[in-house]
Amino acid sequence: MSTSAIPPLHLYSVPSEQQTTREAPPKRERPRTAWTADQLMAAEFPEPKWAVPGILAEGVSLLAGPPKVGKSWLSLGLALSVAAGGNAFDSVPVQGGPVLYLALEDTPRRLQTRMGKLLGGQPAPAGLTLVTECPPFPQGGVEAIAQWLERNPDARMVVIDVFAKMRGQAPAGVSAYDADYVSVGYAKRLADHYGIAVVLVHHVRKAASEDFLTEVSGTNGIAGAADATLVLKRARGQADGILHVTGRDVNEAEYALQFQEASGAWHLLDGPASDHTIGDTRAAILRHVRAHPGAKPKDMASALPHVDIDTIRRTCSRMAGDGQLTKDPGGRYYPDTETRTRTGPEVSGLSDCLVDPTDQREHPGQPELELSGLSDSEAEGKAT
Repeated sequence: MSTSAIPPLHLYSVPSEQQTTREAPPKRERPRTAWTADQLMAAEFPEPKWAVPGILAEGVSLLAGPPKVGKSWLSLGLALSVAAGGNAFDSVPVQGGPVLYLALEDTPRRLQTRMGKLLGGQPAPAGLTLVTECPPFPQGGVEAIAQWLERNPDARMVVIDVFAKMRGQAPAGVSAYDADYVSVGYAKRLADHYGIAVVLVHHVRKAASEDFLTEVSGTNGIAGAADATLVLKRARGQADGILHVTGRDVNEAEYALQFQEASGAWHLLDGPASDHTIGDTRAAILRHVRAHPGAKPKDMASALPHVDIDTIRRTCSRMAGDGQLTKDPGGRYYPDTETRTRTGPEVSGLSDCLVDPTDQREHPGQPELELSGLSDSEAEGKAT
């Protein structure tokens, strides 16, 4: 990839002495692209490089979410963690290495303020390069990023916030799908050539969907060209957000996150995401049943004195209907977390976990008892 006549990036960090004096990186060999079947099966390939193990692998990852959900806080926090070699989400150890962060909707002052909050008095990592201006991919952006990557051969990640600023104008006469596919393809070539993670911060549609992949703004060409898609959605219960992840090298998963207002950091919560997106009563029942499989409502009432037994019976019945618990013929309840994680309602529809709007026997004249932040016990109290 030619790096001659490359337009300079507008940098707001000063290269370290090590960066300015290191030798030129060796030329990269063109990867092999054709195999016979037996050759391919006999070949040995290195494992994918991870920027954040289990979540961000080398390749292109879309990070999408609605406006003001906290995507920029999340991506900047990840960039600081990877550049410093710390813990992503306060709990996932990451290998340190240079990171390029294109904050194309921010000013240096805003970046400084946000980093100061995220760092909490810790020194800023010299391995993080911050950029507020870069030409779009078709107008020299690819070459500009490649120039930085050539100077930093041990780079771990590039974050582009936001993708819309880099995609450029669609080629004339092509379909919207093809234009979207080509625009992600620019980042894909960089990620594959240099073996790094490229994160494209993007938006979602206004209309929610049962399939989080279809919420990504644009045509299917955007998600189709990316190696992984991450969608950050608002949640209820103890979690402030759920990060939905799927991809070619990434196992499909959901992670419950909590936003730390004081530091601006996203914190990964322990346990399945479903544990943190349900009301307080359901969470307490689920914890008890996991610790005491086969418990009956009267057993739970003894252990949960703050919840009356009638509320426990109704809540357990609904949890069984939602796949969160399994009930045997003797009225005993058992945990069913695996089924709940795979088939439970999306975060955007979690109001059903609080009350059943179709149950007119308990909620006559109240088809929309979907009160934000309402715990199960409060919902049950209003229903009765």
